[in-house]
Amino acid sequence: MPEAPSIVSLDAVTLEVEDMAASVAFFNTLGFDRIKFGGADSPFTSYKVGKGHLNLQLVREVDYHSWGRPIFHVAKVSDVDALHAAAVAAGYQPDFAPTDAPWGERYFHIQDPDGHEISIACPLPD
Repeated sequence: MPEAPSIVSLDAVTLEVEDMAASVAFFNTLGFDRIKFGGADSPFTSYKVGKGHLNLQLVREVDYHSWGRPIFHVAKVSDVDALHAAAVAAGYQPDFAPTDAPWGERYFHIQDPDGHEISIACPLPD
């Protein structure tokens, strides 16, 4: 009997946005710089993120409800602080300063222009 299929990775997170240009500027500030498709003037934008993707879908009105948050890892612990500083310098307001979590990550949360909570994180060295 063959093995049952299993999920092996997260390929994409798609966020609904009301202003694509504002959302692209926000994610570019946070280091999402590999646009695979679309852009500020497009109704759909897809960023390459590691082996996966972050998609932005333009809608007339975002239906806000809590569903969780995508967590994006960066390459170095210091990158967490650098992206936090870049966000603040660009006028965005992260929810809190970078913090070392008891579960072994340095991270911060920030909301995109449409209210989606985003987590930027990096595992702490042992």
